[in-house]
Amino acid sequence: MQRILIFDTTLRDGEQSPGASLTIKEKILIAEQLNKLGADIIEAGFPIASPGDFEAVRQIARQIEGPVICGLARAMDKDIDCCWEAVKYAKRPRIHTFIATSDIHRDEKLRKSKEEVIASAVRAVKRARSYCDDVEFSPEDAGRTSLEYMCDVVRAVIEAGATTINIPDTVGYTEPEEFGKRIHTLFEKVPEVRNVVVSVHCHNDLGNAVANSLAAVKAGATQIECCINGIGERAGNASLEEIVMNLKTRSDYFGVETGIITRELYKTSRLVSRLTGLEIARNKAIVGQNAFAHEAGIHQHGVLQSKATYEIMSAEDVGWSGDNIVIGKHSGKHAILALLEDEGYILNTRQSERVVEKVKALADKNKSVERDDVLAIAMDILGELPDKEQHIRLEGFAVTTGSGMTPTASVKLCINGQEKIGAGVGDGPIDALSKAVWSIIDPSVQLLEYNLKAITGGTDALADVSIKLKDAQGRIFSGRAVHEDVIRAGAMAIISGLNRVMNYSDIKK
Repeated sequence: MQRILIFDTTLRDGEQSPGASLTIKEKILIAEQLNKLGADIIEAGFPIASPGDFEAVRQIARQIEGPVICGLARAMDKDIDCCWEAVKYAKRPRIHTFIATSDIHRDEKLRKSKEEVIASAVRAVKRARSYCDDVEFSPEDAGRTSLEYMCDVVRAVIEAGATTINIPDTVGYTEPEEFGKRIHTLFEKVPEVRNVVVSVHCHNDLGNAVANSLAAVKAGATQIECCINGIGERAGNASLEEIVMNLKTRSDYFGVETGIITRELYKTSRLVSRLTGLEIARNKAIVGQNAFAHEAGIHQHGVLQSKATYEIMSAEDVGWSGDNIVIGKHSGKHAILALLEDEGYILNTRQSERVVEKVKALADKNKSVERDDVLAIAMDILGELPDKEQHIRLEGFAVTTGSGMTPTASVKLCINGQEKIGAGVGDGPIDALSKAVWSIIDPSVQLLEYNLKAITGGTDALADVSIKLKDAQGRIFSGRAVHEDVIRAGAMAIISGLNRVMNYSDIKK
């Protein structure tokens, strides 16, 4: 069968989802799991975007062996030079450069003529080829670019040395039949593309990202760019797990295969969800909680007779399991660490010790700890910032509430070594506590979202709080914390988010 290359852009386009910013160690953790998953290419980031993104791409290039490690660069010398400095440590480096080609982008954003855009594209590809042999080029907003001009651009960059041509539906504008025809026409009008890899990158603004990508495969594309859980700009990208399982489940229709180890899909999905803070919808195909659940009596009867009656693929094939391992206070650290390793978590010695310590402390109180409790604790510890990046520390708080009383709260924070005390009144204890914090912190930082969920059922469940903050520049930051005390979990999550803001913004302290 024809092999379709899977180009994972979770760490680049996926991270551009509002509030999904990842630390370097979190990016490396996901990259390690993408390697286990069998991704052919990992787009590790946009090196020139920030020093942090550059360092993340550089470390992934150094540490991850197997996949091609790719960095994104605009069609500018400084971008391409920076990208190479980040990816050059990889055994198989790739530079991915792009420039917009649609009328609206050329006229309104670039203010360049068609000829100037082609010249910039050619110069960028040649510069990238001076560094490495693997160069990908994308005509941004190809879905709204005239077919004739798109073909002219592709022809020129292939002659300049591009080895992969990516056709992006950047704003999710096209329909499946239309997009498939665009790829088919490209092969007809530019025979040279048969000597390179033809890729597609589809966005989900109209909900067509997966369908458009699959239509492109039928038309001859041999690389698909996608994200775990379909995350990404605006409505997201094509979902990797949905594409892969379509190609596998309907191999009779597509006649192609991928190198993805599908048993790692569910594990990878959960890891990305936890690290980005982007929850997976229960009804999400392949990896949602309800993907292999049956409630209707007639369905349950059929499944009990034969799973094939209502399940077109095996839950085991995607690594989905409803089993829960129970950990108690007498469980050894090896059982706890084996569970984490099985889920793709990589911890250093100190982090491992802290996870075991917290799990055992929780087990002392709750008698038993379930798999999701352990994962939540590990996620909490992995998400902690280094000491030098923890500008704010929670020293203590007090909340007063009760029947007929207006909730009030006081909080003591240590901000860059200085102790500060704040107070607040709110509609509830958590609202009062957050207002107490904001009586100290610059009000230009806004609390956009506050989400609370119980990790497992029961009155003694761990509280998992995730929040989103926005700074004065409109940048979105996330914070997360897990604790048995729901109010303390809320306070810790807010402090976690504020520390992330303070590492990027000059907020008043």
